[in-house]
Amino acid sequence: MKYNYKSTKTKKKIMIVGLGYVGLPLIKRFVDSKKYKLIGLDSDKKKIDLLNRNKSYISHIPDKQIIAVNKNCLLTTNYKFVRYSDVIIFTLPTPLTKNKDPDMSYIQSALTKSKNFFKKGQLVILESTVYPGATIEYFKPIFNDRGLKIGKDIFLGFSPEREDPGNKNFDISNIVKLVSGYTPACLSKCNSLYKSIGVQTKKVSSINTAEITKLYENIFRSVNIGLVNEMKLIADKMNLDIYEIIDAAKTKPFGFTPFYPGPGLGGHCIPIDPYLLTWKARQYDLNTKFVELSADINNSMPSFVIDKINNGLNILKKNFSNSKILIIGISYKKNVDDMRESPSIKIIENLFNKGAKIVYHDDYIKNLKLKINKDKLKLGSIKLNKKIISSVDLVCIVTDHDYIDYELIEKFSKIIVDCRGRFKNKKNLILQG
Repeated sequence: MKYNYKSTKTKKKIMIVGLGYVGLPLIKRFVDSKKYKLIGLDSDKKKIDLLNRNKSYISHIPDKQIIAVNKNCLLTTNYKFVRYSDVIIFTLPTPLTKNKDPDMSYIQSALTKSKNFFKKGQLVILESTVYPGATIEYFKPIFNDRGLKIGKDIFLGFSPEREDPGNKNFDISNIVKLVSGYTPACLSKCNSLYKSIGVQTKKVSSINTAEITKLYENIFRSVNIGLVNEMKLIADKMNLDIYEIIDAAKTKPFGFTPFYPGPGLGGHCIPIDPYLLTWKARQYDLNTKFVELSADINNSMPSFVIDKINNGLNILKKNFSNSKILIIGISYKKNVDDMRESPSIKIIENLFNKGAKIVYHDDYIKNLKLKINKDKLKLGSIKLNKKIISSVDLVCIVTDHDYIDYELIEKFSKIIVDCRGRFKNKKNLILQG
């Protein structure tokens, strides 16, 4: 029987707009609280169809958890249901343009489609990562056009998502939620909503403060990852082991936090957020050299990996054009199926342009379609076995999923470029990428 979102008048109706890596766990949390009627909206009909069949499209959310969502939510692609909602929470992507400026098209599109359905008394919250000032800049004109005064007729809040997909130790249930509002009344309503589902909250003084705090959190990581990646380049030139250096440094009980090198950054936040802040800072005639430098270092790491692959092929007296290379891992981090901004893609594109034959393995990403220049590359994940590993010239571990049999890789590979430190204590024909 189809979920009846109108059946209980005493329960407030919560609408989540955008059912991706942020929106789907959030709607599940509201469902588990059993305090609200839920409406989930996503413009991707394929996602809605999968949810209606009790199927998850996010690897770390099993199908069995979707059953409760399906039973207790109206799932739709139609924005008209905004008018029936007491609370609307937008959890939409904010990528970058080709010029690395903020791409606010998802938010703009959602607001355009929602505009005629906003009404008095609603609480509207944005959870997307945005530059300081964006929430008010995009939402206030819409409300003004509807004749809705913020803080009196309609209430506006910003509460940045702090999701870490695939992290089994932290989720919305035990991560403090930053809450902010356009007015004190907006802040109070935003805070009360999240506290009502058992989430610990931290109030901040303004929406702009919450927006920049979210950026600062991720830029902190970007800067420190950039530092350790640069240390990796230095250590490599000096023939020193970066992992031994980190292990030694982290024995200091204060003043040091270990970060680990990699083939580059991926995901929706850390590669994006430095550019959101630098874009906004330029409007204040500020040049954020330090922030931009860390992003540049991290963006350069796939090229370092390509150099290491070239070194490995030279050992075999081969070049790119007559080599076969196995890439381990396509998703941007281990144990998830998210390939947004993944360094694997940049590495594969570079290898393809150099004429290498490429195969890959990743149980989380079964198929890969890339458009490289004017060429189309279609690949499917291959099974790992002795025959496959022995048949390639070089294995490059870009994403180190926990399920992978690394002993098998070590035993039958000719050369391994290890970008994740899986073989950090091994020396034989293993290059640290």
